[in-house]
Amino acid sequence: MPAPDLVTAELTLTGRITTASNATFLGSIGDVVVVYKPIAGEKPLRDFPNGTLAHREVAAYLVSQVLGWDVVPRTWLRDGPLGEGMVQLWQEPDPAQSAVDLVAAGQMPETGWKHVLEGRDENGRVVALIHEDTPALRRMAVFDIIVNNADRKGDHILAMTDGHRHGVDHGLTFHRDHKLRTVLWGWLGDDLTDEEHEGIGRVSEGLRGGLGQNLADLLSAEEIASLAARCARLRRAGQFPAPSGEMPAVPWPLF
Repeated sequence: MPAPDLVTAELTLTGRITTASNATFLGSIGDVVVVYKPIAGEKPLRDFPNGTLAHREVAAYLVSQVLGWDVVPRTWLRDGPLGEGMVQLWQEPDPAQSAVDLVAAGQMPETGWKHVLEGRDENGRVVALIHEDTPALRRMAVFDIIVNNADRKGDHILAMTDGHRHGVDHGLTFHRDHKLRTVLWGWLGDDLTDEEHEGIGRVSEGLRGGLGQNLADLLSAEEIASLAARCARLRRAGQFPAPSGEMPAVPWPLF
């Protein structure tokens, strides 16, 4: 049986993801399981233009594709039962894995993990926010820097069975002003690898060609110019940046 046309075939809603801050539904297109976020269900935000979050999610996927690291699952715009919205292929994470964790202070694993910060839990105990130290998660951190992700929570990282890590929920991206809020600060000051430099270079080059043309339908010219400037700045610095500006360095809640 041929695969359904993911843009025009009927999208059927099968459930609602109630933990999301905007209207988010589980659906199916034939046998393909998808996430659907209608533009009509986006809540107004103080610092992002109304009705643009779905476009930013698609823009994030296009940048991920040019990077070549498969950070963002396939994402596209299409009509649905509640109007036009973002649709993304559903990914089933491995419940036995977690790329980001909270542990008791002093109990961080000796290898394979990076320390981010410490604080107190609801019972007053000192805990540490940590994340794994893997190439897949480093690539996601680079991606977040260039798309200016303002909401990289721990639960927005899907740990797949094969060791790959997908990032989801990219509506708060591409702001012209610095907005980076992430739990992935463990490589602060580390030099970028050759692979990471090359990926950023592909985005810079793409912005002068096909990627730039495709993003023009999704983002403002100023936002695209800011994306190009972030890429250039990161390539010049050659290392993971430190938090800056008045924005909190991490999102809240963390997960």
